[in-house]
Amino acid sequence: MKISIILPVLNEEENLVALNSEITDVLDEKQYDYEIIYIDDGSTDGSFNILAQLRDSDDRIKVIQFRRNFGQTAGLAAGFDYAEGDVIITLDADRQNDPRDIPMMLAKMDEGYDLVSGWRYDRQDDWLSRKLPSKIANWLISTITGVKLHDYGCSLKAFHKDVIENIQLYGEMHRFIPAIASWGGVKLAEVKVNHRPRVAGTSKYGISRTFRVVLDLITVKFLLQYSARPIHFFGSIGMASGVTGFLIALVMTIQKRFFGIGMGDRPLLLLAVLLMFIGLQFITFGLLGELMTRTYHEAQTKPNYVVRKALVYRLPCLKPSPSSSSTTSAAKCLIDACPH
Repeated sequence: MKISIILPVLNEEENLVALNSEITDVLDEKQYDYEIIYIDDGSTDGSFNILAQLRDSDDRIKVIQFRRNFGQTAGLAAGFDYAEGDVIITLDADRQNDPRDIPMMLAKMDEGYDLVSGWRYDRQDDWLSRKLPSKIANWLISTITGVKLHDYGCSLKAFHKDVIENIQLYGEMHRFIPAIASWGGVKLAEVKVNHRPRVAGTSKYGISRTFRVVLDLITVKFLLQYSARPIHFFGSIGMASGVTGFLIALVMTIQKRFFGIGMGDRPLLLLAVLLMFIGLQFITFGLLGELMTRTYHEAQTKPNYVVRKALVYRLPCLKPSPSSSSTTSAAKCLIDACPH
């Protein structure tokens, strides 16, 4: 089993040498087969030069340099593309994640888990600017997605490569990997990990990230629940709006027919027409969404399911002999196939 360690880097020149030494010491001690992939996300200090020197001294290291800063999600996505390992581990380059937790997380995966996420139980950050917003964001994500984790923001995660192959990352979706992966039925676990105070460099994140999390969360919720059936989302809103408008119009019609109450000069008439029109619009949006979803899956030959393993029988491709009228006498072979 080969392990790929992925670290996005942004202006961390003071931490890289020590961090790389920590990682290699831990993995060499356990005699793992591994590679380390650094993604320089548009650093403006000497980070890339240091990474290049590390690469020259160790052929197990890969260095990818972006032309500019694209963000942590893009950095991880690039690392996934270049990773050759069967198991992928992600962590930050600020030395706050402890590489000594890696063997423990791999041991947890050996228990049958597809994804193991770290929980910074004793987080060494400022309470007001980092810990409080993080607690709020974690509660929101757990509540809305239904995937209960204490720490979505912890970069220290381990997962099988086939888990990430089914996930397209964009925007700032990296923190939602466990929630998105849950759609494919992966088995999740969360373990307490050591979190260390920053000893060099400066933090790249602030409280403004919490507001972006809320917006990203809306997208993730929609993708998880309605990406394959948008008509259920838009259609439900359209039906509710249309039925409400129809009932208002029905009541007004009864009032006019039996009680002589006029309709033309009442604002409720306009509201009823508007609600029915809005309902029709939302149902139309849902139908268009269904067409787009079908086009997307068919164009990319992308199924709307995820297979963990397939055990299938097949007959070998043999030409039938003149003495045999069928191939049923050919031996069946059991193959263990994974479409990923």
